[in-house]
Amino acid sequence: MKTLNDFMDWRLRFGNRKYDDSAARTDVRACDHPGCTLEGEYRAPQSRERLDSYYWFCLDHVRAYNSGWDYYAGMSTQQIEHEVRSDTTWQRPTWKLGVNGGSPVHKFRDAFGILDDDEPSGPVASHPRRKFEEVQAMQVLGISDPMTVIDLKTRYKELVKQYHPDANGGDRSSEEKFKIINNAYTTLLASFDSNS
Repeated sequence: MKTLNDFMDWRLRFGNRKYDDSAARTDVRACDHPGCTLEGEYRAPQSRERLDSYYWFCLDHVRAYNSGWDYYAGMSTQQIEHEVRSDTTWQRPTWKLGVNGGSPVHKFRDAFGILDDDEPSGPVASHPRRKFEEVQAMQVLGISDPMTVIDLKTRYKELVKQYHPDANGGDRSSEEKFKIINNAYTTLLASFDSNS
């Protein structure tokens, strides 16, 4: 029985067949196996390094070629393992999660604590999950977790000084903004009182 190498180097011994494009359109492609006059309907890759270059065989010769074909011929066990592992990622480089660019936990807002490895502690522990109204209130006040009562009161005082109607000469838009800030503050303060 012939091995893969017997099929691989026959073209070098017998030379390449060159086809004229105009003749290829009208004529039938001949089988690439030496001495075969049948039509070459079935393609087979020339080698592992040239998977996009093909031999064209008749059915009997493509079966014989494929039975001797071994993609991993001549490779060690370690090389085969490396090839299989790199094929699982489409030959693209990979790295462990969080290695390039820091920890992914800091890149996402993890409201449910799914990405946390251990139990939350500190100010976040009292509010691992916020209600929709609380999240909106935090956006109005321009603060984010982790948030303490002191942080909340400090931010509220800053906004009151900025938007109080007396400080803005009775401006209606400042008065409306001041009402929204008061509602947001009340909502967040109530969330701290309910968890105490």
